[in-house]
Amino acid sequence: MNNKKVLLALQIAVLAVGVAAIVACIVGIRALKIAEKRPVSLEQIAIRSNDIEFADDITFAGERVPLEMFNIRERYERELLSTCYFHSNTMLLVKRSSRWFPVIEPILRKYGIPEDFKYLCVAESTLTNAVSPAGAVGFWQFMERTGKEYGLEINKDVDMRYNVELETEAACRYFLKSYDIYHNWTLVAASFNAGTRRLNKFLKEQKVHSYYDLLMADETERYIFRILAFKTILENPEQYGIYVSKSLEYQPFKYKTVVIDKSVDSWADFAIEHDITYKLLKIFNPWLRSNSLKVKKGEVYEIKIPKRPFDLTADYCNEATGGAVMNFENDSIIEELN
Repeated sequence: MNNKKVLLALQIAVLAVGVAAIVACIVGIRALKIAEKRPVSLEQIAIRSNDIEFADDITFAGERVPLEMFNIRERYERELLSTCYFHSNTMLLVKRSSRWFPVIEPILRKYGIPEDFKYLCVAESTLTNAVSPAGAVGFWQFMERTGKEYGLEINKDVDMRYNVELETEAACRYFLKSYDIYHNWTLVAASFNAGTRRLNKFLKEQKVHSYYDLLMADETERYIFRILAFKTILENPEQYGIYVSKSLEYQPFKYKTVVIDKSVDSWADFAIEHDITYKLLKIFNPWLRSNSLKVKKGEVYEIKIPKRPFDLTADYCNEATGGAVMNFENDSIIEELN
């Protein structure tokens, strides 16, 4: 009886293998036929990874990076390689930088902060209004307490950490205060990640004066080198294999500003009154955190209302094209929409 069961099990196993082989052959033949119709060259499917050469005169905010030190060179190279070969993310950073660097750079200049600090913003949030697991928010990743300390309004209706311009100004005030302590921009950048209290503790305990001589937590040790990698690649992306057409970069937002000095009962109604959607209103004003706003006497808020082509809605596009799919390379459609 047992022998019969074993024999039956073997027969079933052989049959299953045979069926699987037949299915694999059918799938393979079908794949070959598809490949014949859509031939792919070896160059298109081959993935080749090259080592990266870089200059010996790397600087941050005008301060030289001591690449003669083996561990400094290797840490920089680690971040450069990981950033360079994370193609999708790095390409998005190139696209986003075209939209947001023109917003951030003038504010840095206004406060006398070196332009390289815009790359801190890239390292902190990849130029998005990110929210960390710890509760840090915005392009510059301020915690609520720190945000309020540096002048940002944060409550149930409003969170100015989501306002890129105002959070950038708050970051600049932090940088200036930190520079008064360290008189060194690299340490200022490190303090933005680790906090001045922890950084002071490290400097005192280890009896050194340079960021590059400090032993710290891995996140802070990598922080400056991630910034340097972003700077290196974003300053010359094509040198590192990142090609983005100028026409496909994300363009700076176009908008007009409406000043609000009275309470708003419904942002949806407000949006309709200004010929946009509630969604577009929140995209351009992400610091609005509820569906309404109570404005106290003497308070004013500036609301961004998108302009062409950023104010387009699905209904408008469908009406303009008669339900057809829009081709944004067609100049006549763009002219009509504008």
